[in-house]
Amino acid sequence: MSAAQPTPQVAPEDAADTTNGQRGKARRILLSLVGAALLIALFWGAWWWITGRFIESTDDAYLQADSISVAPKISGYVGEVLVVDNQTVKRGDVLVRLDARKYQAVSDEASATIAARSADLAKAHAELVQQDSTIAEARAQLQGAEADARHAQTEVARYAPLARSGAEPEERLAQLNNQLAQARSTVAAKQAALRSSETRYGTLQAQLKQAQAQLGVAKASEAQSQLDVDDAVIRSPIDGRIADRGVRLGQYVQPGTRLLTVVPVDAIYLTANYKETQIGDMRPGQTVSVHIDALPGRTLQGHIDSLAPGTGAQFALLPPSNATGNFTKIVQRVPVRIALDIPDDVRPALVPGLSATVEVDTRTGNADAHHG
Repeated sequence: MSAAQPTPQVAPEDAADTTNGQRGKARRILLSLVGAALLIALFWGAWWWITGRFIESTDDAYLQADSISVAPKISGYVGEVLVVDNQTVKRGDVLVRLDARKYQAVSDEASATIAARSADLAKAHAELVQQDSTIAEARAQLQGAEADARHAQTEVARYAPLARSGAEPEERLAQLNNQLAQARSTVAAKQAALRSSETRYGTLQAQLKQAQAQLGVAKASEAQSQLDVDDAVIRSPIDGRIADRGVRLGQYVQPGTRLLTVVPVDAIYLTANYKETQIGDMRPGQTVSVHIDALPGRTLQGHIDSLAPGTGAQFALLPPSNATGNFTKIVQRVPVRIALDIPDDVRPALVPGLSATVEVDTRTGNADAHHG
């Protein structure tokens, strides 16, 4: 068995040098870290003072669009459904057709009624023209009868002195008086006939106005029935994409029944709900940077379009009432509408409801907000 090797001995001076070297290295590392931290803090402080204190950020933000629910104006059975879910449509495109046969029948009946009322109006007008001629004839006959009466009166006046003097026989005077009486009776009859014709003219005028009114009613009925026929074809009110399609072929629908929704995906905007403590320097037109959760690593630009005229709580179904009971102050949020500058390559990926993080630079578009 070999003898144990002696353990080398370390001089106290060498051990002290090693310890001091390790401490110096640790001190240098610590100083480097402290220096780096101070440098980072300095840069961050400079950034915050120059830029960061003017940036207001929130992640309570969502894409939105003014979607439109499409509903019929008339009742009926669905005859055709011409779109599918997520289909792109243009304004005026036909979405749904209802069975319009009964409305078409009503429209045809209204057209026939118009024809009948037009005939009645033409007849009333013709009768009125004819009555004008009848009145003119009656007036002429009256004038003739009055002329005959005046002649008879003249003859009586001329023969009366002669009969009294015996120059003419009494029978001749009696004959002339009889003719005068007949002439006066004829005048009275012609006057009555003229009055009757004039009264008939007023009656025909009233009938003409009645026929005109009935024709107007028939035309209004036809217009209404034609509207019903037109409303059986349901068209897209805007450009967009089809969503939430609930209508089915053969379904019976009532006015106001929601059939589907048209989402204007090309008119998307963003609503950011900022705390009331953040909106003091916000103004329309200020620059906005937007990070959509669905597009990681992509930053979109935009600007503030408008600020809501009240906090979100004010437009809730049951607004809070803080005038009674205990009170706990809660920071309110104000909806801020933001218009986005959307590149064409990302537009198909943006749909209402997506979450986003929004940063508003309150220095832009508002010189008073920069309290440098």
